[in-house]
Amino acid sequence: MRTDLIRKTTLTAAGLAFTAGAIAGPVTTAFAAPTGKPATQTQTDRKGGHGERELGVRYEAQPNFYYCGPAATRNALSVQGKNINVDDMAKEMGTTEAGTNSINDITPVLNKETGKGDAYRSVEISTRDADAKQTDTLRADIVKTVDDGRAVVANIAGTSTDTDGVSHSYEGGHYISVVGYRDNGDTVKIADSADPNTAAYWISVEHLADWIATRGYATS
Repeated sequence: MRTDLIRKTTLTAAGLAFTAGAIAGPVTTAFAAPTGKPATQTQTDRKGGHGERELGVRYEAQPNFYYCGPAATRNALSVQGKNINVDDMAKEMGTTEAGTNSINDITPVLNKETGKGDAYRSVEISTRDADAKQTDTLRADIVKTVDDGRAVVANIAGTSTDTDGVSHSYEGGHYISVVGYRDNGDTVKIADSADPNTAAYWISVEHLADWIATRGYATS
């Protein structure tokens, strides 16, 4: 699949410092650069025609470089009207300064806080680049999850470009929330806890699938 996703062998400073002992397997650790004091923004749940929907997010930026897992999960759960403390979730996920080890550590927390043991499941994209079938599955999973009133949490790595042409680079890995879709899921909306200045953006589902490749995501 052609994409402008660039996978580099050089890690960011944060990634280089904490990768050893943290990355384990294809759905693995994630972290982002420090952002300072978390900022909160609220978006309204909006249903549109032509195969689109955006969930209302009570966005909050992550408080440090290694809390992207708990922060992405908090933002995802906020669309259900929940406001869970990120420190409590970090403890449940086993988050350390090396990050949150796997999407499989996040899925049980999503289920617990949703109040339904099978609300979420983990899906792995084990290949280096997502193929058409994996991309179609991701698209269908996002549409179903968002239509159920929930957000997807994804573990990503590398650099990708959004629909406005802005690049987002997480060479050491990162977690994001997917909180909306349009064009029947061909384009999806990201809530990104790394920087409140780029809290939300749209990306093609093909680019997102390749961004997730070698890792995984939590979905209905």
